[in-house]
Amino acid sequence: MNLSWTTKPFDALTLTELYALLQLRSEVFVVEQTCAFQDIDGQDQAAYHLLGHSEAGELVAYTRLFAAGISYPEASIGRVVVSPKARRYGLGRELLRQSIAVVEMLFGAQPIQIGAQLYLKEFYEGFGFHQHGEGYLEDGIPHIHMIRE
Repeated sequence: MNLSWTTKPFDALTLTELYALLQLRSEVFVVEQTCAFQDIDGQDQAAYHLLGHSEAGELVAYTRLFAAGISYPEASIGRVVVSPKARRYGLGRELLRQSIAVVEMLFGAQPIQIGAQLYLKEFYEGFGFHQHGEGYLEDGIPHIHMIRE
């Protein structure tokens, strides 16, 4: 599956793009993972939003990207999500490659921190991230902090 990638600050998102990204995040993080949590957390306005659209124009991959000092002391990637209907095409790997490249383009080469769901530890290690500190529960889901130097 070939995707077209777009990166925008919050103020440049169209209403349609904002609706689609919130819908995708809700579909996966709230409904699929059966996790009631405050997804709209006041940080979207400070983020760059990486949008991966299918050839049909549907948003199927998304992350939000932050400069150092907003979510963590380091630059960070969050809300990493691929639509359930677009999985098994390697889009998670492509999404993370794109996210790292855009962080480096926007903010320069520097460490990147993430808050990863524990079951994805090996996935992120494949991109040079390593666990930083102890595990923790976030909204009832085991997480770990990871850093890519």
